[in-house]
Amino acid sequence: MQWNHLAEEDCSLARALAVVGDRWTLLILREAFLGVRRFDRFHDRLGIARRILTERLAGLVADGILSRIPYQVRPERFEYRLTEKGLALYATMLSLVHWGDRFYPSESGPPVRHEHKACGHLFHSVLTCSECGKPVGARDVIAHQRAAS
Repeated sequence: MQWNHLAEEDCSLARALAVVGDRWTLLILREAFLGVRRFDRFHDRLGIARRILTERLAGLVADGILSRIPYQVRPERFEYRLTEKGLALYATMLSLVHWGDRFYPSESGPPVRHEHKACGHLFHSVLTCSECGKPVGARDVIAHQRAAS
């Protein structure tokens, strides 16, 4: 399996990685979830080369994860907003953040804590079964391959 052919694989994880598997892309998404919308703000917060930022933002727009919306006419400037498809990445991003908090903690603790608006409690990600609501871990799942056609 070659990195530049992931999008062609018959594997949902490989195809997803073809879109968001780059470290800069994940950090751009982190910033988008934190409310960053404008190119210069992404650039300032990430310290990323302008060319790379332009390419990654264009890719996220092309894949329908961000939308590019004009906010100024002269000179023409755009902001980037998460689409429904982009917002659907939140659970994945949050799970990865909480995994990092657990296995790669800093001495001063998590740099960001997440509070559930509805109940006001700080929380950590838990994967649950959509049918019974019980927590699901790697040892709790049987993966069934699609039958060959």
